[in-house]
Amino acid sequence: MPRSNRPKGRRGAPAADDNGSLDHLLSGWKRTETRRGREFYVQPVSSERAVKEYLCPGCGLGIAPSVAHLVIWRADGVLGDEADLAARRHWHNHCWRIG
Repeated sequence: MPRSNRPKGRRGAPAADDNGSLDHLLSGWKRTETRRGREFYVQPVSSERAVKEYLCPGCGLGIAPSVAHLVIWRADGVLGDEADLAARRHWHNHCWRIG
């Protein structure tokens, strides 16, 4: 049988963890922004990871599944990190930029 010269896998592809996902790498990819004297965590959500519909608080319209957007929550809330994370909201990229 002749030998195939095609590569068997993608070289340079990121390695997945034991569960077969990259969640542990992506979970740390967030930034901090200051708006109106308050600090917020801003975490992008890619179109591949956006699987549900959300309501944008900036414009009041829905964010459809498979649309890239941002998840925003307070970084300096007085009730603690768990309460801030529970109060996170999904925003259109444009709405957060102009808001």
